[in-house]
Amino acid sequence: MDYIIIAIIVLIALLILLYMMRRKHNNEIVRLENEKHQIQNKPILEEMTKVKQLNMNGQTEEMFESWRNSWTQVMDVHMPKIDSLLFDAEESIDRFNFKRATSLEKEIEERIQQSDEQMSLILVELEQLIGSEEKNRVEMDQLKEQYRSARKTLLAHQHSFGAAAVPLEKKLEQFGPQFDEYDRLTESGNYLLAREIVIGLNQEAQFVFNLLHDIPSLLTDVQNKIPASIHDLRNGQREMEAQSYYLEHLELTEQLNKLDEELVLMKESIIQLDIKDVLVRVEQMKDEIEAFYDMLEKEVMAKRYVDQHRQPTEMRLAEVTTITRQTSDEAAYVQQSYRLPENQAEIPLVCLKQIETLQKRYDLVAQRASEDQLAYSSLQDELTLISDDLENLYEEQDRFSNSLKSLRIDENRARKNLDELKQLLHETDRMVHKANMPGIPEEMDVRLEEAEEHIYLVMQSLQEVPLNMKLVDTYLAKADKCIHEVHGKAKEMLENVLLIERIIQYGNRYRASHPRMNQRLLEAESAFRQLRYTKALEEAATAVEEVEPGAMKRIEVLVKEDAWRS
Repeated sequence: MDYIIIAIIVLIALLILLYMMRRKHNNEIVRLENEKHQIQNKPILEEMTKVKQLNMNGQTEEMFESWRNSWTQVMDVHMPKIDSLLFDAEESIDRFNFKRATSLEKEIEERIQQSDEQMSLILVELEQLIGSEEKNRVEMDQLKEQYRSARKTLLAHQHSFGAAAVPLEKKLEQFGPQFDEYDRLTESGNYLLAREIVIGLNQEAQFVFNLLHDIPSLLTDVQNKIPASIHDLRNGQREMEAQSYYLEHLELTEQLNKLDEELVLMKESIIQLDIKDVLVRVEQMKDEIEAFYDMLEKEVMAKRYVDQHRQPTEMRLAEVTTITRQTSDEAAYVQQSYRLPENQAEIPLVCLKQIETLQKRYDLVAQRASEDQLAYSSLQDELTLISDDLENLYEEQDRFSNSLKSLRIDENRARKNLDELKQLLHETDRMVHKANMPGIPEEMDVRLEEAEEHIYLVMQSLQEVPLNMKLVDTYLAKADKCIHEVHGKAKEMLENVLLIERIIQYGNRYRASHPRMNQRLLEAESAFRQLRYTKALEEAATAVEEVEPGAMKRIEVLVKEDAWRS
């Protein structure tokens, strides 16, 4: 029974497989038939009918016969053969001969591809021929119209073309034979060859029509505008040189002669109809001429500047020279009383050398301006630099002069600060020695002595001749820091002493009832008498807080109120 079931399953699987393969091949046959119908439905006959409307001669007739033969071969030979192969393939599928069916399908595919390529080639060539005829007709009509317009322009404005009119006329005359050749080829049905004529004419026409457009303006530039500008530049150069302008650095004569030589060659190129480089060079020449005008104008403006600023610069130079010498004298006088830093002490000498150099530079400018030995633009640049350097020198000396004046101010400020520090130290010493306490701790004595030493150093530095304010300021800063620190420490110490007294007074009420507290207060009093005020404050505060927490805050408030009243 098991073998029978297995055999049935195998048979069913085999039948399913055969069915699927048959279905696959049937689908392939349907696809091939669709492709065959697409080839048969290509609009070859319709397109070939359009060709019959053309001149059926020469090349057109040959191509038409070739297309008809190819189409006939496909429809009468290849299509029947493909139908026969499709029939054989269907029979092989029905008989489950899939191997033969596959071989036939492959052969059918190849024949369909060959037929499709033949038909597609026919359509492409048809489109080229029909399109060429239409393009030729449209473009040739345009070319003839442009040709007629070009001849009218040349005849009506012959003077605008000068010597180039004759070669342009010859260029236009070459169009006639090609028009005739086009007409002959078209009438004989050689549309593709006629297309080549049209393409060549288009290129030639573009070149000739551009010449007709560009040559008149080029000749106007080369024969009139540019020569006129060169003439104006030469006249301007002569007039300026007659007015003592120095223009040799511009090399204007050489440059203008070179332009004249180029213009001769450019005229020949235009006559030869070779204008490509001429178009570029004309624009360059215009820019160069504009630059020459700008350079001459720059010299005119520079002369105006030099004439307007020479005397003011000379006067300013004299003024700054006087200021420089005065500042140098002032620095020498101040240095008798004050010691200047090395970089500041050198400023007067450097400024004197700079003003001397500026004087030499100005003298040279004045000499060259009077002797016409240098271009005014160069003189303007140098005069501007001299003016700028003069102002920089003046500003530097102004800053230096202000720093000299500030030395006396700084000295007075230092002496005033010293007096204030002396007063503060005196008040601190008096406050400490008059305070109601057993004595002054050694640390405080040392701080007071250190502060007095700093005061002494400041006083000594202020007595030096010449006075070194940098050193004075350094000593003064150290003294200020030290004295304010000792003053703060003294106030803190006196506040602690007063606080200790108040704490002990407050704690006396608990001595009898709290022996431990009594003992700690005794230790605090002992430390107080030994001038150990910090230790005494710590012991007393701890003793009171143990018995009455928060008492210290109330005592501190009372002490501050007493201090405020005092």
